[in-house]
Amino acid sequence: MRPHSLWSGLKVWNPGKSTWLNRATNAGVQRQAGVHLSSPSPGPQVCIVGSGPAGFYTAQHLIKARPDVQVDIYERLPVPFGLVRFGVAPDHPEVKNVINTFTQTASQSRCGFYGNVNVGKDVSMDELQQAYHAVVLSYGAEGNRTMGIPGEHLDGVYSAKDFVGWYNGLPSCRQLNPDLSCDTAVILGQGNVALDVARILLAPVPLLKKTDITAPALEALAKSQVRRVLIVGRRGPLQVACTIKEIREMVNLPGTKPEMVAADFEGIADALTAVARPRKRLTELILKTALEAPGEKEQERRRAALRSWGFRFYRSPLEVTADPSGTRVGALTLAVNRLEGSAEAARAVLTGEQEVVPCGLVISSIGYKSLPMDPKLPFDPSRAVVPNSMGRVTEAPGLYVSGWLKTGPTGVIATTMNSSFDTARSLLEDMGSGALDLSAHKAGSHSITSLLENRGIKAVTFSDWEKIDLQEISRGAAVGKPREKVLRVEEMLELAHT
Repeated sequence: MRPHSLWSGLKVWNPGKSTWLNRATNAGVQRQAGVHLSSPSPGPQVCIVGSGPAGFYTAQHLIKARPDVQVDIYERLPVPFGLVRFGVAPDHPEVKNVINTFTQTASQSRCGFYGNVNVGKDVSMDELQQAYHAVVLSYGAEGNRTMGIPGEHLDGVYSAKDFVGWYNGLPSCRQLNPDLSCDTAVILGQGNVALDVARILLAPVPLLKKTDITAPALEALAKSQVRRVLIVGRRGPLQVACTIKEIREMVNLPGTKPEMVAADFEGIADALTAVARPRKRLTELILKTALEAPGEKEQERRRAALRSWGFRFYRSPLEVTADPSGTRVGALTLAVNRLEGSAEAARAVLTGEQEVVPCGLVISSIGYKSLPMDPKLPFDPSRAVVPNSMGRVTEAPGLYVSGWLKTGPTGVIATTMNSSFDTARSLLEDMGSGALDLSAHKAGSHSITSLLENRGIKAVTFSDWEKIDLQEISRGAAVGKPREKVLRVEEMLELAHT
């Protein structure tokens, strides 16, 4: 699931200004500009791999809790913030306000940021462990879970991760160029990411023009012929993984109307008496949208709608079949399921029935998965996580893990925050108890930056990132958007190092 907005009291980003508000300066800026003390800090040296929410929340807790700790964050891309930048939907700018908190952390004199550093390639894990007292892996879930069905290789089949990366400006997804010339799109999965994708596919272009969606995506969506989006799940209305906010946004999306199958809701109203209030409210909203006769105003709105969306429950993908060309999606065959058990424990069981849905676009939103960084490090391939106890990596002293690499890709941004704080607390406990040996001198970033320079790798500091940030905001302002993202790594580096 993507990060969700559960925050209050955050400083708000002002797109009209040339920078983020309330940044710390002086020592923090000097450090980010590359001005280092003549020798490393005598305190504990901690390295974090990954600059998404898990990495920054871990760093924030460590720096606040221990005044002598030095934390350095290494990031593969030249730009920070991970899924807050590349996963949050463009029309959810409020969720991105957490960047203000992360910026304050990065501006601390005891926090270093080194972008454009690919750990495992530019610098090894062994080298990081030699340079730091502790290493925290927080690089998230970069892989896709495959459907494992015939035809998923056809043109027109995409993972939600890549599709979201395309419209959010992830450099590796820049050339995705999805064909949106079909009438019907099918999204497999019913979590928040699935609803984000459905909403972006159907949203009026004038609304998207006010967001930080990328220019190529905006152009493609303006020409899109997609008029119908089906959001398919293997279980029922009581098991959908999205939140009520996302459903409300679909219900109220201008220019669209709901399209449901009444049979999918048989017996659901009676079952609501036994479920918790949040789930009950969410399901009642789906039931009302699907089954209740709308009022006169809503009827008028639906009659005028040119696009439609709908949940399809109790369905699992069996096969993607090609169109007459033999290379593109022509239809999706779905198995019809029934449920055994109840509530969250309910399992989907095949009935033997099938149905075929003609479509030209299939987007699989069945989950992200983490990948191992180094074959020598512990990794559980079945769960796609690093085995750990409260963030301590199993049988690997001095190595820790936070975020989705620790827990699997689940929860909202507050979940990631709490999990990252737990990891930081484990690390701090080990420092205090002596379980983590702090007696040895560690050179920290001083030795790593020397290695990188010798290898021709030019790291991007946080002040370098701010140059990219300013350029994106300036380009966005010119076209009435909060920012126009730079899409190519090469251009990011040019901007950072000028």
